[in-house]
Order: sequence, then structure tokens, then C-alpha cells
Amino acid sequence: QVQLVESGGGLVQPGESLRVSCAASGIIFKNFNMGWYRQAPGKQRELVAKISSGGSINYDDSVKGRFTISRDNAKNTVYLQMNTLNPEDTAVYYCNAELSWPPHYNYWGRGTQVTVSS
Repeated sequence: QVQLVESGGGLVQPGESLRVSCAASGIIFKNFNMGWYRQAPGKQRELVAKISSGGSINYDDSVKGRFTISRDNAKNTVYLQMNTLNPEDTAVYYCNAELSWPPHYNYWGRGTQVTVSS
């Protein structure tokens, strides 16, 4: 079965960095667009960054210049490097995989908590 397993979350202070990872299994990883979403308490889940199967990248404006998404198709893993974190980045971060062509199968991980606090 398909599994997306996030790791690397934790508690950091404002201004610090963190890298979260998502290891995929049960899919042909190179054929999937991969994304990182986040959901803060009381808010809707929002897109943070996405990297297509071809390597095209998009970021939400709030993280441009601070976050970097990357993928390693040999390891079936997508990463999110987060720099200069601030308290507004506190959320559960979810990994998403979407097949690049119809029927666009879509899968979610269970999330990893990132807390930015002094």
C-alpha cells in the first residue's frame, strides 16, 4: 500500500532552521508531483511548496526565500529545508503525492509537528 512518512519536525527557536523529510513507498515516486502543506490550529491546510515530477517548483509567498523544496528520486524522498523560521510557521506539516497525469491519484502523509517558539 501507499505510505508517505514524514520526519524531522520538532521545536526550534525563531530564526533557526529545520529540515523535514517525507519518505514514500508503494508508488513510482518519479511519476508523482510532491508537495508540502501545513495546517496551523484553527486554520485551513495550505500549500507551502510543490515540486513536480519534472522538477518545476512553486512556493507560497510567505516562505519564498526561506524554504527550499527538493526531491531525491533514488531515495523516494522529498525534503523541505526551512530557514529563518518564525512563530507563524508553527503548524503540522503534511506531505502530499499526486500522480502527474489522470487519474491524478492523490495521497497524504500523517504529518509532522513543527513548533517555532522562544
